[in-house]
Amino acid sequence: MSKYDYDMDIVAMKKMELASMYAPELTPHAAVNRLMRWVAYHPKLTDELRKTGYRKMSKLLSPKQVELIVEYLGEP
Repeated sequence: MSKYDYDMDIVAMKKMELASMYAPELTPHAAVNRLMRWVAYHPKLTDELRKTGYRKMSKLLSPKQVELIVEYLGEP
């Protein structure tokens, strides 16, 4: 259970799906690129994601990884 209260469901999802939630005006590929730039901007987030088993080429995000991204970037 999350220590935060989110309006969105924190579930496993494709990276492209989450990225498109943050940037619906972009193509899915461009949205992923933007999301990954935002993640890279936060070294602590990048480190915490790595600790969960995240790799740059990961296509699927676990609920914990989604939660970390939302915690640092805010809800989409």
